[in-house]
Amino acid sequence: MPLERVSQAFKDISMTFQSNPLTNDLITLKNESAIARSIRNIVFTLPGEKFFNPNFGTKISRILFENNDEISSSIIRNEIASSIINFESRVNLKDVIVSTDFDRNAFNVMIVYEIIGADVPAQQLEFVLQPTR
Repeated sequence: MPLERVSQAFKDISMTFQSNPLTNDLITLKNESAIARSIRNIVFTLPGEKFFNPNFGTKISRILFENNDEISSSIIRNEIASSIINFESRVNLKDVIVSTDFDRNAFNVMIVYEIIGADVPAQQLEFVLQPTR
C-alpha cells in the first residue's frame, strides 16, 4: 500500500516584515498564500541572489530584454516550470502558460498547481512580466 503524503499547515513570514499590532509578532502567510508567495519568490529571484544556493531562482530577467516572440515565451515557460519543480516540493505543477502581449511588450504568465497533501482545489497564480531597468 503506497504511503499518502499528508501535510501540516504551511506558514511563512511575510516579506513586508510588518508586525501584528496586537501581538507584535511578524505577520505570517498561511497555507495557499504562503505557497503562492513562495512560487513568486522563486520566479523573481535571480540565480546567485540566495546565499549558499547559487542555482535557486530563474533567469527570466535576461529573457525579458530579448525579442517579444513565441521563442522567448517558450524559454520563459521552461525556466519557470523547471525552477518550480526543483525548488518548491510542496506543489505538483500542472501547467505554466506564457502568452506574449505585444502591445505592452510583456508576457502574461499563469501557473496552475496543486498543493500536495491539502484538500484544496488546484491553485492558479497569474502575473505579468515586463522589462524594467
